[in-house]
Amino acid sequence: MTSSTDALGAFAPEGPGSLAVALVSAPPAPLGEAGTGGWSAQIADLAGALAGRGHRVTLYTRRDDPDLPDRMTLRDGVEVRRVPAGPPEPLSMNELLPHLWELGRHLAGVWRVRPPDVVHSHGWLSGLAALRVARELELPLLHSHHSLGTVTRRQPQPAGPRHPRRIAHEREVGRGCDHIIATCRDEVVELGRMGMSRGRISVVPYGVDTAVFTPHGPAAAPGTAYRRLLQLGSLGPHGDSVVSIAALALLPTAELVVVGGPPADRLDGDPEVRRLRRAAADAGVADRVRFLGGVPGHEVPALLRGADVVLCPADHEPFGIAALEAMACGRPVVATAVGGHLDTVADPGTGRLVPPGDPNALARAAGELLADPEARKACGAAGRRRALRRYGWERVAAATEEAYCAVLDAQCAVPRWSATAAAARRGRAPGGPFGQVRVSSAVAPVSSSSVS
Repeated sequence: MTSSTDALGAFAPEGPGSLAVALVSAPPAPLGEAGTGGWSAQIADLAGALAGRGHRVTLYTRRDDPDLPDRMTLRDGVEVRRVPAGPPEPLSMNELLPHLWELGRHLAGVWRVRPPDVVHSHGWLSGLAALRVARELELPLLHSHHSLGTVTRRQPQPAGPRHPRRIAHEREVGRGCDHIIATCRDEVVELGRMGMSRGRISVVPYGVDTAVFTPHGPAAAPGTAYRRLLQLGSLGPHGDSVVSIAALALLPTAELVVVGGPPADRLDGDPEVRRLRRAAADAGVADRVRFLGGVPGHEVPALLRGADVVLCPADHEPFGIAALEAMACGRPVVATAVGGHLDTVADPGTGRLVPPGDPNALARAAGELLADPEARKACGAAGRRRALRRYGWERVAAATEEAYCAVLDAQCAVPRWSATAAAARRGRAPGGPFGQVRVSSAVAPVSSSSVS
């Protein structure tokens, strides 16, 4: 390892390659291009940004395709290792759970020979596997939940099968790791309800590649005389495309373009697309709703730039990547006032926040922006500034590094084998909790009234 402690006992990086970072993502992370969406894609971007700061990053992900290589270099400083855990094919989370011991056994074998300076697990499945190994080898472990079962449990129509032990496992990982990295302040509140010590939580948001998602570049051609509303993301019930369709019925001069789901040549057979097409027909707007299906990541920026307003109507949203990408492209956003949207979207500066499940409010906010070109332009410019100042990957990587070093600082000050350190890792230091939630100074969210 190349880390050290200075004369005061604090962790001191030693320049390029100063930290050996192990990122663990049991669900395979999409690798290769920006805009592939979802939190698993963010892990590959984080790996690259940490390497850009001089760290050596290894991304461990499950093998889901027998034809892919065991190892590959994603970029300088980032190696991807595909770990055998279950059959080499796509698995649901419930199907993957019985195979976590294989993932953990592989990690333990690698890390006994060459232990990383810090381990950062992503999602509850990865956390379970990493927690056992980190405890055995006494490695510092940070964890990002990305989404929480306590939130998805409250949704009347789940996006996928629920595991009955998910929440218990999330508590186990949250209490057992050294530190939690949350993506937004709303997640911190939820973690507090689950019994997590707020002094062991940092808030570090997702990032966006502001060189790819930019106002400058080709834009998707209008194709019609209607003003364009764009929705990007899941077609499932929690994405609430039905609310966007209902809102469109109140906006006679607009069309709705929906991006997401299966590729275009498989749309007709998709049950969610059929459900939404029926909703559009019932609302009398079938001629003004277009489904593009899932698109390659490199096509997303042009689609965003071609929109007049971007809609993000999800009923729950751990962060809100689509809203952030739209802001980076200089487009105004109308988003639901839930989860990460509360941190990301500044109302009225960069767009509007509306109650979830309310098509009237969504139509009113979108209609006001569609009717006011100057307001759209001002919101777009403010959104671009906000993305540059707060959500560029350099800033997100710096904040993540700050969390890593804080854990290493604490372990330098208090040996891991002491009773005090053991209590600290459980979130209970002598005298009570550590204190209030720590929001990283590098990217600390501000009041939603701020547009900087």
